[in-house]
Amino acid sequence: MSHAVRNQVSADEWALRQDLAACYRLVALMGWDDLVFTHISARVPGPEHHFLINPYGLMFDEITASNLVKVDAQCRKLIDTPHPVNPAGFVIHSAVHAARADVQCVLHTHTTAGVAVSAQAGGVLPISQQSTFVLASLGSHVYEGVAFRPDEGPRLQADLGSNTFLLLKNHGLLTVGACVADAFLAMHTFEATCRIQLAAQSGSGALTQVDPAILRGTAEAMRVQTGGLGGAFVWPALLRKLDRVGSNHRD
Repeated sequence: MSHAVRNQVSADEWALRQDLAACYRLVALMGWDDLVFTHISARVPGPEHHFLINPYGLMFDEITASNLVKVDAQCRKLIDTPHPVNPAGFVIHSAVHAARADVQCVLHTHTTAGVAVSAQAGGVLPISQQSTFVLASLGSHVYEGVAFRPDEGPRLQADLGSNTFLLLKNHGLLTVGACVADAFLAMHTFEATCRIQLAAQSGSGALTQVDPAILRGTAEAMRVQTGGLGGAFVWPALLRKLDRVGSNHRD
């Protein structure tokens, strides 16, 4: 199947497929997956508004470059595949892609730490270095039930705004990126923020919060910073990690 799909797509799309498949494998390796649920989507290069998403029913550690499903903005399959897609799961992703031309990848998780913090009235607390990066570019979206209604899209778009991180209240975490690597690295920071917060809250002592001036400075630094260093240094190292564990995500 690998060659059959590769012969139908551009070199840019094949490279994107390999990165997205790697992202699915890394999410599984990190323990952020939720059986076959949640999604990571990526916009295919070009003017057609086509996207790649996981074949519904496969575990994240089964995803490869060739079995990713190519869909249009209505989640209709564009390349023949035996794998089904989950249109309901694409509602959140399609809303983000429609509103953010700067975003190539949208990553959504239901981790224990992420859902736990999303259920807290105070949300993300400024108590760690990791949290300062999240709080510098964070939106929050109120839970409206299982996300399958298209009318939720405009509210989700407004709540995300121009941010990188979105706390889906009582639901989980979402990050966006100009490439797959950026979305993954943002989620790594978001997930670490939540895990640290829960660990800190499990103690009996009062929590020390980061000076608001530092938070403001982080936000300004993120607005000025063009980024790219994480993708240049961390992503290749993560791909080497997948190679060491024998991943076949490139197939």
